[in-house]
Amino acid sequence: MVTGTDKKTRRIVISGYYGFRNSGDEAVLRSILLALAEQGEAAGVTIQPVVLSADPAWTSQMYGVEAVRRMHPKDLWNALRTSDGLISGGGSLLQDATSAKTIPYYTGVIKLAQLLGKPTFIYSQGIGPVTRRWMDPLIRGVMRKSAYVSVRDAESAELLKRIGVPHSRIEVVPDPVMGLPLPAGSAAVERAEAAVAAAAVPVVGVSLRHWRKDGADLGRAADALAELASRRPVRLRFLPFHMPDDAETSKLVMERLAGRLSGGSTAELAAPGDDPQQMLLEVSRCDALFGMRLHALIYAANQMVPMLGLSYDPKIDQFLHRLGLDAIGTTEELDPVAFADSAEVLLDNPEAWKEKHREAIERLRQQSQQPAQQIAQLLRQIISR
Repeated sequence: MVTGTDKKTRRIVISGYYGFRNSGDEAVLRSILLALAEQGEAAGVTIQPVVLSADPAWTSQMYGVEAVRRMHPKDLWNALRTSDGLISGGGSLLQDATSAKTIPYYTGVIKLAQLLGKPTFIYSQGIGPVTRRWMDPLIRGVMRKSAYVSVRDAESAELLKRIGVPHSRIEVVPDPVMGLPLPAGSAAVERAEAAVAAAAVPVVGVSLRHWRKDGADLGRAADALAELASRRPVRLRFLPFHMPDDAETSKLVMERLAGRLSGGSTAELAAPGDDPQQMLLEVSRCDALFGMRLHALIYAANQMVPMLGLSYDPKIDQFLHRLGLDAIGTTEELDPVAFADSAEVLLDNPEAWKEKHREAIERLRQQSQQPAQQIAQLLRQIISR
């Protein structure tokens, strides 16, 4: 049995937006844990994760790993002090759009690890937007002192370069969730269901979030979905990625669709639970996906589900561009007719979409393991010294 005292075992603290039961961020964590286990084994290193979480008990139960309170100074200090390094990421951690406290918190965790002499690794982060220039030195300082830096798109790499991080030190990789597998044992069930689904009303997955205060973006989304439903029978399956907010948003849109669905079209709210792989399974069952959440689009790409993205943030456009796609609209503008036209093309000929984007998707899947591979190799070198 391998223990924490074995020569080739390393305790690694993982910092991110974990324990909040946001499906996208939990999928990032699950993907990182699986990749570290796989790549660590390949490198001859046993990696023991310690996750900084908003709900350590839930995180431990969900993933079978040690977890501590992310905002508790004593827990944070002890976790880092007894660790062999820190992983920061993935996700959109270093941005100030949601709060002015976000960047100081995450860079503070990295800085503390560095002050304790621990190697730090930046794992497939999306950097920005950063509108407060006084935060640039916080980011620049921890990035320059990290043993490994990877970001999930070229725009993030360019932002780091502008604030003074040497471009040669930055690796551009996909979001970790591109490598997330379906739940164990689901393949056989899916094959059995596929034959039934092929003859049924097509399922259009819908992932929306609250953005505009006046709700005008949700009204436009409802109009677009109603236009599609007026042309052909569709089963609109709303997928809440962040509970309970997305469930409430979905219900609002479903209310706006009430009385506007006819000819066999329906709307329903999925309840996949907290496990991100179960949400991935839900997305895999869709014939097409209309997504506003970044990880809804990443899940769709992971499972080769044709998609239409609604942009509310540059990260949506950045991901779509990596697949050779453009957003169908934004939170400011969405043409119902253009949406329905595009959705019908995807439903009528999904194989053409898959063939066109297969190479880009496969490349992202393969590259999603790169950060874990690099980190495992660096840990092996540290052990060998």
